[in-house]
Amino acid sequence: MTRDEARRALAEARKAIDALDLELLDLLNRRTTVVEEIGRAKEALDMPIYEPKREEDVFHNVTDHNPGPLTADAVKGIFERIIDEMRTLQRMRRQQREQQGEKEC
Repeated sequence: MTRDEARRALAEARKAIDALDLELLDLLNRRTTVVEEIGRAKEALDMPIYEPKREEDVFHNVTDHNPGPLTADAVKGIFERIIDEMRTLQRMRRQQREQQGEKEC
């Protein structure tokens, strides 16, 4: 590969990454919308936000369906971070609803 070919290949690969990042962003936001629904349901059912068993189910689901090249540990690490952010969002939303309830009283 010549230097010019390498520069073109790099630019094309970066353009592909940028497009994939936007797809990931869309999927993460769609997942977040569902997580917000789950948070409202958990609150109505007096359930805790943190459910270790459910999180383990998620980890098993994604690692069992991972064809690679990411390792199972890498996939689990990524999903641990995603789930952590989702828990933070659920706590924040729950706190907002509680504060709104206090204002309405």
